[in-house]
Amino acid sequence: MIAKANRLQEVKEYYFSRKLREVRQLIAAGKPVINIGIGSPDLDPPQSVSRAMQHTIEQNHIHGYQSYQGLPELRAAISSFYKDHFHVTVNPENEILPLMGSKEGIMHISMAFLNAGDIVLIPNPGYPTYASVTKLLDAVPAYYDLTAENNWFPNLEVLEKTDLSKVKIMWINYPHMPTGSKSTTEGLKRLVDFAKKHNILLVNDNPYSFILNDNPLSLLSIEGAKEVSLELNSLSKTFNMAGWRVGMVLGSKEHITTVLQVKSNMDSGMFYGIQQGAIAALESNEHWFENLNILYKKRRVVAWKIADALDCTYDKNTSGLFIWAKLPAGKAEEVADELLYNYNIFLAPGTIFGSNGEGYIRISLCVTEEILTEVLERLSIK
Repeated sequence: MIAKANRLQEVKEYYFSRKLREVRQLIAAGKPVINIGIGSPDLDPPQSVSRAMQHTIEQNHIHGYQSYQGLPELRAAISSFYKDHFHVTVNPENEILPLMGSKEGIMHISMAFLNAGDIVLIPNPGYPTYASVTKLLDAVPAYYDLTAENNWFPNLEVLEKTDLSKVKIMWINYPHMPTGSKSTTEGLKRLVDFAKKHNILLVNDNPYSFILNDNPLSLLSIEGAKEVSLELNSLSKTFNMAGWRVGMVLGSKEHITTVLQVKSNMDSGMFYGIQQGAIAALESNEHWFENLNILYKKRRVVAWKIADALDCTYDKNTSGLFIWAKLPAGKAEEVADELLYNYNIFLAPGTIFGSNGEGYIRISLCVTEEILTEVLERLSIK
């Protein structure tokens, strides 16, 4: 066998890739496993999205390569969306770059700005891909602690006491995954000031702003943020389009041009029909968000009861698609495995998001009330 690259020595297979394979095997063996572990919305996109796609498919001359920068109409729709919902002005000509999902953007941004040996500040707990991509590029992950005591916000006073001279990128993610904590305008301003002071590229991964959140915020709403910041967003959570792979990165012309240098060498544009569907989604009215959150609020009530049944504690003032619950005792992965093997319930142990996730579990709202109720019933005989 040909030896694999050295960079893979530090990168493991993504937890959900491995664990979901095991879940599928259990189901194939006849186990009635209920999956409340992942954040893939089970709901449909707006009807306007599928209509736009259907209409597009009937047209001629739409199957060729598309622009690396996406359709001008898509960039205009993204710009209008940010203006309407975040009160942020972004130039559609050169400050927006559509992506095939924001996960692609994590790689592209990292490739565009990191050299081997550069240090990257990564939240603990946080999305595992930030660290994986950093390691793949031979950069160095430096984890900063997020704790419940500080409302899962970086302790900038502690960071100021460390050597930041080689830090190139700082990843943030608000509303935060997996905890659901929200930042404030003042908090984002402090982060921008910190990035300016230390010449760090601050990148906010922002896909959860409209899920159970009354005050959507963009990092780019902070004065001067474009000088040192980029923001990722996607249609996966807000519009139930995870499988469509539509995301975006926004920032200054200079930063976006740099990311485009990478992206233009990695793909040949997004399918025309998907872009038209994305435009339709972005033009959805307020009723879409209201109805979506009415449904998630109902699911969340049952998910809270599941956490209660496990004697967990949790914060009700959170947003996003998950309940982040603190266990009364025990190791997170051991509890998750007990629930899987003894109760046929799969949920995510907090440790997959970092060492500060020990003692926590994450419950997904991406299943129906009926399924969540079935989980609750199984736990009632625990």
